[in-house]
Amino acid sequence: MNALIEDLKARGLIAQTTADEELHEHLSSGSRTLYCGFDPTADSLHIGSLVPLLILKRFQEAGHKPLALVGGATGLIGDPSFKAAERKLNSDDIVANWVDSIKKQVSAFIEFNDQENAAEVVNNLDWISKMDSISFLRDVGKHFSVNAMIQKESVKQRIDREGAGISFTEFSYMLLQSYDFAALNKEKNCTLQIGGSDQWGNITGGIDLTRRMNQEKVFGLTMPLVTKADGTKFGKTESGTIWLDPAKTSPYAFFQFWITTLDADVYKFLRYFTFLTVEEIAEIEETDKNIKGRPQGQGILAREVTRLVHGEEGLASAERITEALFSGNLSNLSESDLAQLAQDGLPATDVDNDSASIVELLTSCELAASNKMAREFVNNGAVMVNGEKITDTEATITKADALFSRYTLIKRGKRLFNLFIWK
Repeated sequence: MNALIEDLKARGLIAQTTADEELHEHLSSGSRTLYCGFDPTADSLHIGSLVPLLILKRFQEAGHKPLALVGGATGLIGDPSFKAAERKLNSDDIVANWVDSIKKQVSAFIEFNDQENAAEVVNNLDWISKMDSISFLRDVGKHFSVNAMIQKESVKQRIDREGAGISFTEFSYMLLQSYDFAALNKEKNCTLQIGGSDQWGNITGGIDLTRRMNQEKVFGLTMPLVTKADGTKFGKTESGTIWLDPAKTSPYAFFQFWITTLDADVYKFLRYFTFLTVEEIAEIEETDKNIKGRPQGQGILAREVTRLVHGEEGLASAERITEALFSGNLSNLSESDLAQLAQDGLPATDVDNDSASIVELLTSCELAASNKMAREFVNNGAVMVNGEKITDTEATITKADALFSRYTLIKRGKRLFNLFIWK
């Protein structure tokens, strides 16, 4: 049995494979080339893309060569798989810019050095754009049965749903993705495609097309889509999607997403998203069962994943901010740390004047509902400004006293914060 596949199974990371025993033998008998596709539907990938990215990394560490396909062509069409409605079509320029952004992100997870199994980023626009429509219909389309295509679950759901159904544009997506596999098999000797379980129909279409066009045996492997035990969507919070780009989701907010993982999910996520061994994770889970107080699983998960995505510097910043907010000591925070909090870490309020009373600031946000309530909080010693307790209800807070001449952090009680940003 292949050790990598066995490890992926132990982690719960395999939903389906084609020709399971043959795949084991294929991977055990030499270094293989595999690919996973990432369509540019935004200028950043989100954490839903982490599982396939890390699986590419796992395959590379096991000696195989990963190809990260960025869908410059398929991104112009839109994958209909299990989508409730037709995607909005984006312009060539927008998609091209998104392709460039995603190429850079993917490159952070796999190695592009001089080793024999060095990773590559490929763009399917490079080969699809060279094929005219008549050639596409004759050379690719003739191998697909419409009868079989409409029975694929991802397409069938759209056809059966009342409303617009599915356009020919999105219906053709399966042919394009299938042709990707055949093209990569011919040009790069790629023999394995991986993807989420929603891609099963597209992957098996590519396997069949590669057999017909190239007379080659290739394989497919899908991963389960990540779900949360409470039924809420993975990767979504009240503030929105958790992105891999630090300009869209700060390292601090990213760290907080993982640190608040439910106990019911944390050990599954440790298996999915970290490179700790299955045995180490089982030991963490066993320790947490017997521990008195807060379990350690969430902290380990947050540190491991933040380090993978944002590096040691991003992790250090996230932990520094977390500790400062918990302790009230802001002296170790850098200007960039406070900028993260302003971006998405805390409720934030702009201040146009050079000074304001403490009561005015408290009532300008959700820290106090009225002037009377604000004064009571101050009198009771429940208010801290930049780590210093304020007990004078007539106190004036100035821009000159702000951290880095810009930020004033007010804390009320143990857990309520608001960051004021002086203009």
